[in-house]
Amino acid sequence: MHRISIVGVSGSGKTTVGRRLAASLGIPFIELDAIFHQAGWRDLPTDEFRRRVRDAVATDGWVVDGNYQAVSDLVWDRADTVIWVDLPRFVIMRRIVARTVLRALTGEELWNGNREPLSNFYSWDPEKNVIRWAWVMYPHYAERYALAMANPEYGDIEFIRLTSPRAVEGFLSRSPG
Repeated sequence: MHRISIVGVSGSGKTTVGRRLAASLGIPFIELDAIFHQAGWRDLPTDEFRRRVRDAVATDGWVVDGNYQAVSDLVWDRADTVIWVDLPRFVIMRRIVARTVLRALTGEELWNGNREPLSNFYSWDPEKNVIRWAWVMYPHYAERYALAMANPEYGDIEFIRLTSPRAVEGFLSRSPG
C-alpha cells in the first residue's frame, strides 16, 4: 500500500482517515478539495486541476482524499489501493451536521481562505449546502463504488470497504507505520 485513494461521501471521515494513514506510512497526504476550491470558493479550471493532480500523483507514494470524477482516472490509474469509507447514512448525517455547524460558528478556514458561511444552511442547493450534498450524493457514491469494486478494469487495485466507525479504527490500528 503506497498509492492510496480514499473515497466516500462528504462527512464519512475521508480526510481524517487519509491524514492518519499518510502519517503512519510516512507519505504525502493530498486533499483534492484543497486543490479544487480556490479563494472565494472559485473552482479551479478542469485543465489546471488535472495538471496539478497529475503532478501530485507522479510520485511513488501518497494518500489522495476525494471523489472528483474529473481526475479519478489520474488517481486510480496510479493507485494500488482504494479505501471506501462507507459508513451508514445516519452516522454520516450526524457527523456532517455537527462538523458543518462547528466550522460555520468558529469561522474555521477550510482551503485557500474559504470558510463555511452560515448562509449556506438556508440553501436547498446541494452545491451550496454540504449537508444537503451528503444526503443527495450518498446513494450515488454507494452505487458508484460498489460498481467499481466489481469492475474487472480495476482488478489490479485492492479495494478496502470500511462500513463502520469500528472498522475504520480497526483498519487504522493495523496499518503499518
